[in-house]
Amino acid sequence: MAVSFLLPGEDRMNKGLSIDRKKVWVAGHKGMLGSALIRELKEYDCDILTVEKNQLDLINQAEVERWIKDNLPEVIFIAAARVGGIEANNKFPAEFLYQNLMIQTNIIHSAFLNSIPRVVYFGSSCSYPKFADQPIAEESLLTGIPEMTNLYYSIAKIAGMKMTEAYSKQYGTKFISIAPANAYGPGDNFNPDSSHVIPAMLRKFDEALKAKRKSVTFWGSGEPLREFLYIDDLAKASIFLAQNYFESEHINVGSGIETSVKDLATIIAEIVGYDGEVNFDTSKPDGMPRKLLDSSKITKMAWKPKVSLLDGISKTYDWYKNNKSSLRN
Repeated sequence: MAVSFLLPGEDRMNKGLSIDRKKVWVAGHKGMLGSALIRELKEYDCDILTVEKNQLDLINQAEVERWIKDNLPEVIFIAAARVGGIEANNKFPAEFLYQNLMIQTNIIHSAFLNSIPRVVYFGSSCSYPKFADQPIAEESLLTGIPEMTNLYYSIAKIAGMKMTEAYSKQYGTKFISIAPANAYGPGDNFNPDSSHVIPAMLRKFDEALKAKRKSVTFWGSGEPLREFLYIDDLAKASIFLAQNYFESEHINVGSGIETSVKDLATIIAEIVGYDGEVNFDTSKPDGMPRKLLDSSKITKMAWKPKVSLLDGISKTYDWYKNNKSSLRN
């Protein structure tokens, strides 16, 4: 049976954007977010479209235009992106800028050319100014410079959010952008050279436990505060917004709960069962000092996340243990 997330009293015929009975393309379906979207979309009466990397190069404009014209999806989720932590952003600024700009530009413009009814683009909370007022409202975008450790990725994501806004304003398209909090969960990237903080800590504690190391060290002071969102909650929110959100401005999606990096390390150490010493290397960068989103827009629409940080990290660790033999090093 199809599941409806339209608000009470909403006329689905007037909106005409129900996921039910639609061709839905998830670009980047094998990534953490794409996989979560696929899991959630299976609860709907929709035709899920996917395409392998060796069949479609999202950086190639002509290929993307041809694929969209041939398949004509009615809803597109742009979950494909070049992502990574502070170290990866520092090493590959050109790739983070170029690849993300090309992927999003090709899909959004091709969707416009082919009159695709709905596009959902995923921006990033990293794009907000480093010292934005907290919690960070959508209006804070472009009021200051983003954190320099992820500047080029942030610029690409800002361009994508403003691109959906521009097309909606000029052409009346129903393209929207979501700025999520730090997402994590099954299917996350556990590569130590490019992972974000939760998978990086899970892997490091797990390997330290197996090797019986007496201590582990993480980058930075441990003082920054972060907001985390379990990936299945983000996927549910994205499908909800695809059917219910019609403003041109991007919208924040977060849990509303902050955790310091030090407290996060304590939580993860307990989940993994590691009881050694935990150190922080203050010679390494912290990133943004605080990053809490103002998610009042979506909470006023009667949506809220369901998975707690403790449960979410436990589920993520279980997935990692069951899949680590096949993960990238």
